[in-house]
Amino acid sequence: MEQADFWSDSESAQKTVRRLKSLKSQRDPFVRLEHDHEELEMLLGLAQEEEDEETLADVDAGLSALNDRLDKFRIAALLSGENDERNAFMSIHAGDGGTESCDWVSMLLRMYSRWCDDRGYDVTVVDLLPGDEAGIKSLTARITWSRVYGYLRSEIGVHRLVRISPFDAGARRHTSFASVDVVPEFDDDFEIEINEKELRIDTFHSSGAGGQHVNVTDSAVRITHRPTGIVVSCQNERSQHANRRTAMAILRSRLYRIKEKEREDELARLYGEKGEIAWGNQIRSYVMQPYTMVKDHRTGCETADVNKVLDGHLDPYIGAYLRWKLANKKTGKTT
Repeated sequence: MEQADFWSDSESAQKTVRRLKSLKSQRDPFVRLEHDHEELEMLLGLAQEEEDEETLADVDAGLSALNDRLDKFRIAALLSGENDERNAFMSIHAGDGGTESCDWVSMLLRMYSRWCDDRGYDVTVVDLLPGDEAGIKSLTARITWSRVYGYLRSEIGVHRLVRISPFDAGARRHTSFASVDVVPEFDDDFEIEINEKELRIDTFHSSGAGGQHVNVTDSAVRITHRPTGIVVSCQNERSQHANRRTAMAILRSRLYRIKEKEREDELARLYGEKGEIAWGNQIRSYVMQPYTMVKDHRTGCETADVNKVLDGHLDPYIGAYLRWKLANKKTGKTT
């Protein structure tokens, strides 16, 4: 970076800067953990000598926070996939349940957004289809920063919610489903061949609640890849060109998934495990009535604190998934 011609190729320079940030984001937490642990040890020694109960309480709180950060570091150490360091596109689609499932999509978006906020990740919704009455039918979000795909690939599958419906005047219990898909984001020069003649590109008005920020021109873009039937769209950007670029990035990522699906049975299982967005295909259940529980059906990880999970406390589930996946890899299992 200190070379005089470093910025002469801005695209290459930006890739190097992103790579440097990624490496620093992996190293810095360990350095801070080591430093803060040493400080707590010194503070503990002083508190014990002086029998200072207030300081001992501070040390106890500090150790609790340190353990939380250590858990995150341990989870990060489990990442070893080829594309784990990449940004990601996350799509969420409502399944069986009508308005209930559309509301469930909104709840999942909030859950993942809070998890991302806690880690300093940037979330940009690039396409959104509102529900007929409430909630969201489907959305696609771009999530950026270090190792996003490595963490969030644990979320691929059907998510099931059981609760007393806020939309039911009889206050009956309802079951809702939504599917989550996550694909890594690739640079423009990534080797995925896309024949422009096989694309259908449509433009349309951006949807929204109205007001001065809704684009009244046909700036939103929908791309259909005829050979695979993949349909992607983007309406978040201000220009048609920018929306097309983002839509092509999503298409490239999904075509890469198909390419990997053909080569690796494990990825084929992960992509196909979503199946129908309905009963019997869920990877995780969130139960709010008649009892409270969030359980991952792959790993067995569970808690009774549903609200904490819905507020973005996903690390125990992500960590359990990564350990489960690593154990299966060592034993040669694909499920």
